[in-house]
Amino acid sequence: MVRTFVRLCLPLITGIHRFIFEKSGHRMGWGALGFQFLVLENVGRKSGLVRQTPLLFVAHEGTWLVAASNAGQDKDPAWWLNLAACPDVFIRTSEGRTPVHARRADTAEEENLWAVMINVMPWFENYRSGTKRVIPLVVLSHRKVSAGDAVS
Repeated sequence: MVRTFVRLCLPLITGIHRFIFEKSGHRMGWGALGFQFLVLENVGRKSGLVRQTPLLFVAHEGTWLVAASNAGQDKDPAWWLNLAACPDVFIRTSEGRTPVHARRADTAEEENLWAVMINVMPWFENYRSGTKRVIPLVVLSHRKVSAGDAVS
């Protein structure tokens, strides 16, 4: 029941969170109830438009871990499909805007990284067990800015 509620409300929750980030000049919205958020800035693979998506993350060994859970739905979130098409993106955190490279955790590291994620946010285990798909765990790592990057 709770998962269904979250799934139905996810677009609204994301929209409100994005509104808070933007209207506060990125001064608010970085954390709630002990959890941390980042804003993923990537380009839509179909639209070509810049998308900004607030995501929960776990900092781990100089990287940011995010789960492409889509609140446990049986389809991948659009932001993950966009990252798969173009993995060099930017994130905003409370420290500022950072260029990152996104990659799916490989098989050898996946279970260890899921344990890190689930230790902080236990409900992700319910998402994993409640869907038919394998939820990608995404590792965001620092990268150098290239000449083609849009810097704002």
